[in-house]
Amino acid sequence: MDPSPILAILFSLAAILGGNVLEGGHTSTLLVPTAFMIVVGGSVGATWLACTNEELKHAAKVTMRIVKPGHSDRRKLLDDMVKVSNVARREGMLAVEGMLGEVDDDFLQRGLRMLVDGSSGDDVRRVLEPEVELEEHHGTAAAKVWETAGGYCPTVGILGAVLGLIHVMSNLDKPELLGGGIAVAFIGTVYGVGFANLLFMPMGNRLKKIVAHDAETRNMVMLGVAGIAAGVNARQIEEMLAPFAGHRAEHQTKAA
Repeated sequence: MDPSPILAILFSLAAILGGNVLEGGHTSTLLVPTAFMIVVGGSVGATWLACTNEELKHAAKVTMRIVKPGHSDRRKLLDDMVKVSNVARREGMLAVEGMLGEVDDDFLQRGLRMLVDGSSGDDVRRVLEPEVELEEHHGTAAAKVWETAGGYCPTVGILGAVLGLIHVMSNLDKPELLGGGIAVAFIGTVYGVGFANLLFMPMGNRLKKIVAHDAETRNMVMLGVAGIAAGVNARQIEEMLAPFAGHRAEHQTKAA
C-alpha cells in the first residue's frame, strides 16, 4: 500500500485549516452540512449524468489503485525475460515451458505460453496489443470520471453560494444576521473549489499516470516476448529493455 496519497490529502487539509486558524478563523465555521450536501450531491448527480454506467463501475473498481497501484516489478520482468531468452536459445522454445511457473507476471506468462504453443512474435502482439489498448482506454475513462466531477464541483459550489445569498437577501430586515449569513453562503464555494482541486482532479491525474505506467510495462513485455521469439540474444534484450527498468539510468549515475 502506498500511503503518499493519504498523506498528501492530510497535508493539504492541515495547511488550509491551519492557515485559516492563523488568520483568526474558526474551523467550526467551515462545517456546514447543507453546503456539503448541495456540493457533493450536486456534483455526484452531474457526474452520474455525464458518464455511462460502465465508466462509473470501472471507476469504482480501479479507484483503490490510487493507494494500491499494484505495479509489476519491471526489474523482475527484465530478469525473467533474460533468463527465458538464454534457455530458448540454448535448448529451444519447448524448454521454456518448464520455466513458466517461475514467472509471476500473468501477462508475461501468457505471452511466453503462446510462444511455447508455436505462435510467432507477431501473433503474440496481435493477440495482446488490443488487450493493452482496451485496458488503457478503460483506465483512462475511469480517471476522467474523477476529472469530470472536479469540473462540475466548483460550479455547483457557486450554485450553493447563490442559494445561500438568496436566503440572506430574504432577511435584509434583520441586519444582525447578514454577516453570518453571507459567510455561511460562501462555504459552498469553498467546498466546491476545495473538493475539485484537492481531491477529485488530483485523483483523476494520479489514476491516469498509473494507467500509463501499466501500459508502458505491457509494451515492455511485448517487446521482450517478440525479441525472444525472434531469437535475439539475452544481452541485446537486456539492452533493449533496460530503460524501462531504469537500469541504464542507474549505470549512468554510477559512471558519473
